[in-house]
Amino acid sequence: MTKQLDLFEEAESLWKDEADQPSAREYDFDTLSGDPLETLYYPSDGNQNGYLENLGFPGQYPFTRGIHANMYRGKLWTMRQFSGFGTPKETNERYHFLMKEGQMGLSVAYDMPTLMGYDPGHSFSEGEVGKCGVSVASLKDMETLFNGIDLGKISVSQTINGPAVILLAFYIAIAEKQGVPLDQLRGTMQNDILKEFIAQKEWIFPPEASMRVITDMMRYCTEHMPKFNTISISGYHIREAGSTAVQELAFTLANGFTYVEYAMKAGLDVDGFAPRLSFFFNSHLDFFEEIAKFRAARRIWARRLKEKYGAKNPRSWKLRFHTQTAGCSLTAHQPENNISRTAFQAMAAVLGGTQSLHTNSMDETLALPTRKAAEIALRTQQLIAFETGVANVADPLGGSWYIESLTDRMEKEAEAYFRQIEDFGGVIPAIEEGFFQREIAHAASDYQKKVDERSRVVVGVNRFEKENEEIEIPILEIGNAAEEEQVKALHDLRRERNQDEVDAALAEIRETASGTGNILPPILKAAKAYATLGEIVDTMKLEFGEWQESAVF
Repeated sequence: MTKQLDLFEEAESLWKDEADQPSAREYDFDTLSGDPLETLYYPSDGNQNGYLENLGFPGQYPFTRGIHANMYRGKLWTMRQFSGFGTPKETNERYHFLMKEGQMGLSVAYDMPTLMGYDPGHSFSEGEVGKCGVSVASLKDMETLFNGIDLGKISVSQTINGPAVILLAFYIAIAEKQGVPLDQLRGTMQNDILKEFIAQKEWIFPPEASMRVITDMMRYCTEHMPKFNTISISGYHIREAGSTAVQELAFTLANGFTYVEYAMKAGLDVDGFAPRLSFFFNSHLDFFEEIAKFRAARRIWARRLKEKYGAKNPRSWKLRFHTQTAGCSLTAHQPENNISRTAFQAMAAVLGGTQSLHTNSMDETLALPTRKAAEIALRTQQLIAFETGVANVADPLGGSWYIESLTDRMEKEAEAYFRQIEDFGGVIPAIEEGFFQREIAHAASDYQKKVDERSRVVVGVNRFEKENEEIEIPILEIGNAAEEEQVKALHDLRRERNQDEVDAALAEIRETASGTGNILPPILKAAKAYATLGEIVDTMKLEFGEWQESAVF
C-alpha cells in the first residue's frame, strides 16, 4: 500500500508541474456564479481501485483522461469546419469567410470525381463535378484553392484517400511556391485506405499496392514534414455506414495497428512516425457511450503502442483525434432539430477530449451547407467553448461509475474484435473475406429494424411528426456552371503546359511504381509540371491495377 501511495504521489507531482504552467488562454475558469474550479478532480490518494493503471492523470499514460495535463484550460480544440463545393475559387471564398468568423483550421471536402481519381471531362465525372465538394484536378486548381491563405500559419486537413498521394504532392508544391519550409507545414491527410475497403468504398488500387503508397508517404513525411499528420485513421465512415460504437472503435484501431505494422516492416522506426498518426471519430447521439468510446480508444492505443510495438516515446502512445458530429443522424424532416442533435454530439466530443471538431450544419442531409447554416454550426462550437463551462476542467466526467463502467466494457468488447480479426490473419485478409462488411451490415439492419418498429425513437421521423411538412430553410444548389468552368480550365491548362515535361514525369512515375523506390518524389515532379490528377492515377493503374470488391452476403 505504501508503494502504491508513493507511485500515486509521484504521478500527482509530475502532473501538477505540467498542469500548473501558465495557460495560453486568458480566461475566467470559475463557474458562472463565480465559484473557483480546480483544473482536475481525482481521488485524494492512490487507494481507488486501479486509478493509476486504468485512468491516471491527464497527460500521463494510459491517457484515459486526456493527452494534455490541463486539457482545454491550456488550449481549446481546433474548430475545423469541413468545407468545399463547386470550383476552387468558390471554395476559397468560403474559407476566407470561415476564417473571418473565427474558424481556426481548414478542412477540405473534395468532390466525387476528385475522390475517385477522375478529371473533369471524364465520362465518369459527368454531373458530379463540384457537387459534393470542391473540384481539384491539378496544381493550378490547388493554387486557386489556397489563394491568399498562408499555409505556414494555418493547419489544413484534407479528406482524400485513394489519390491522397497526388493531392499531397499538389499541397507540397503550393507550400514551396509560398516559401513555407516543409518542416513547418501543419495539417493532415486522411489517407486511410483500409476504411475505404471496409466502409466508404472510394478506393482505386488494390489493398497491397495502396499500402505500399501509404508507407511511401509515411517515409517521406517522417523525413521532411515532421509536423504533418500522414494519416487520419478514420472511424467516422465506418460509423456512418451503420456500425455500432464498439465496431467503430475496434475496426478503426485495428486499421491503425495495421499501418504501424506495415511501416515497421518497411524499416521505419515506430517512434519516428507514430507521433504523427492521428484519428478521426464519429460523435453520435448516445451521449455517454460516445464519451466512453473516446476514453477507451486512448487507453487501448497507448497500451498497444507501448507493450506490443515497443514505442518508447510517450508521444507515440498518445492517441490524438478529430471528431465530426454524426451526419447519418441528421434528418430531412424538421431539419432545424439537427442544430440540437449536433450540439449534443459536439458536447460529447469535447467531454471525450477531442483535439479538433467539425459540427455538421442543419441542412447537410439535404444539400451542401449554406453560409448561414455553416455559421450556426461554428457558433455551436463557440457556445460550448465559452458559455457552458465544460472546458474549464480536465475530464470532468472521469471517475463517474457509469462512465468508467462503459469505458471498461467498450475496451473489453474491442479486444474481443481484435482477436477475431487476428483469426483471419489480420485486417486485409478480413477485408478480403468480407468480415467487416458483414458485421456493419448486420448492425445497420438491426438499428433500422428498431426505427421501423418504433422501439428506437427518431424525433420528427417516427414520432412527433408533422403532417404535410414543408421544408422552409434555404438550400445551397450547385448547378452545372462549375463543371463547365472546370472542364474549360483543364483544356486551357493542357494547351499551355509543357507536354514533354508532363510525359517525362509520368514515365518516371510508372518506372518507380514498377520498382521499389518511393513513389512520392516523381508524383511531386509531375504535379509541378501540371500533370493532372487523372493522368497520374491512370499511370499508376498501369502498374498497380484496380480493386474490385467481392460480393458479400
